[in-house]
Amino acid sequence: MSARPLCLIFVRVCGWLVLLGRSSASKDIELLVLRHEVAVLRRTQPKPR
Repeated sequence: MSARPLCLIFVRVCGWLVLLGRSSASKDIELLVLRHEVAVLRRTQPKPR
């Protein structure tokens, strides 16, 4: 195997491990931030006709 697929697999597994270790409070905070970003984008982008 080449190095690129191995690197991508390693990055994906590390991401899953980080998600498993997070508390519910940090997940709630992330949801609030993402909802705020969506609300700001909806206000600034005009709707297509």
